[in-house]
Amino acid sequence: MVRQTFDVVILGGGNAGIGVTGPVRRAGLSVAMIEPLDLGGTCPNRGCTPKKVLVAAGQMLHDIERAAVHHIAVGKPRLDWAALIDREKNMIKDIPANLARAMARREVEVIKGYGTFVAPSTIRVGDRVLEANHVVIATGSKPRPLPIAGAEHMITSDAMLSDRDLPASVIFIGGGVISLEFAHIYARAGAGVTVLEALPRLLPAMDADAVAQLQAESERIGIKVEAGVGVRRIERTGSRFRVVFTRDGVEHAAEADRVVNGCGRVANTGSLDLAAGQVEHTNGRISLDDHLRSTSNPRVHVCGDAVPISPQLSPVASYEGDIVGRNIVDGPRHAPDYAGMATAVYTVPALAAVGLTEATARHNGSAIEVHVNDMRDWFSARSYAETVAWSKVIVDRTTDRVLGAHFFGHAGQELISIFGLAIKFGITASQIRDNVYAYPTFSADIKHMLGHA
Repeated sequence: MVRQTFDVVILGGGNAGIGVTGPVRRAGLSVAMIEPLDLGGTCPNRGCTPKKVLVAAGQMLHDIERAAVHHIAVGKPRLDWAALIDREKNMIKDIPANLARAMARREVEVIKGYGTFVAPSTIRVGDRVLEANHVVIATGSKPRPLPIAGAEHMITSDAMLSDRDLPASVIFIGGGVISLEFAHIYARAGAGVTVLEALPRLLPAMDADAVAQLQAESERIGIKVEAGVGVRRIERTGSRFRVVFTRDGVEHAAEADRVVNGCGRVANTGSLDLAAGQVEHTNGRISLDDHLRSTSNPRVHVCGDAVPISPQLSPVASYEGDIVGRNIVDGPRHAPDYAGMATAVYTVPALAAVGLTEATARHNGSAIEVHVNDMRDWFSARSYAETVAWSKVIVDRTTDRVLGAHFFGHAGQELISIFGLAIKFGITASQIRDNVYAYPTFSADIKHMLGHA
């Protein structure tokens, strides 16, 4: 065994772990980063970045669908799925090497392998034992395992991003973000798509009215949504698969060429031997203080998807990584502030949100104004023949502060960040409404979305 000592050992080379390296290396601390797969982690290699290439193709098919409204005559589009997958792979192929060069410039030692605790501040990776003043858990997430008979027949988003054969039909088990994004991609590409969700509705953490808009548009393009169902088993039937599920106590079945685990992701901490690290946790969810440190072992810091209280989003991971790095350098002085962090579900069109849902705002007892707009008849929406254009903005009556905003269509994935800034920095609804925006743009509609314009 080779024994080495570092100021900081980072478990994971994704956005969170890379975010740590900036502050600690600027302070001159020695750093080792342990990564078993590709630098960059899930998002750039097996997640949001390659997926967005497919989403862009779905958006183009959506635009072609509306060409006739603009008096443009086009034939039926033909998608070369294998070439699209090749384009996606080509777009991301240099990311790990580019990040490796970045880590080399920062003089971070990158070690290929799986790290595990052998003591509260000691990590073993292969035949090396690393002693550290600080250990950072930035191991990301993995698909949530499902206790279903025949679960081995399911694939995950990793496989979907590499499958050069477009399936004729797909069943997604789970109606979360990953399922809906890929469902729209597949449906636009011509596949038959079914989504099976155990809960009464899709995306339960998001605003119910916004999700209803998304479901209606999903069904318009041919996606079949079955909510409130219990999946019992998955069976192989020749080259296809049969999914047996119950709804209201009655058994049903659906068949498809692919069955996808779309039930979300969980922290990838199971192989770390947290007990050896004296890291208190419950089912892999690590107990943290306000500074993203383990409550039982403050030499251990956590950032990214392994943080149980924050959204599993790439920019959040980078943000938390920077906070952890600054806390290592400065001491426990910095705490994350998640207010104003926007999110988007990249269906076509996209669903975007920031802040509170209407239900949460009402549950909190706030006196609120809720501005809901179906904007399909607005000039901007009609100009682009939007199939759906909808917004909801929730404002505190007393303070005029924006509490939440929700968009479906209407470039909401871009406009949502304006409302994120408002929430984070206390910009009032009146100030947003009184601002002068470039015209004619979707952003110029913001003052109308808030009423009294």
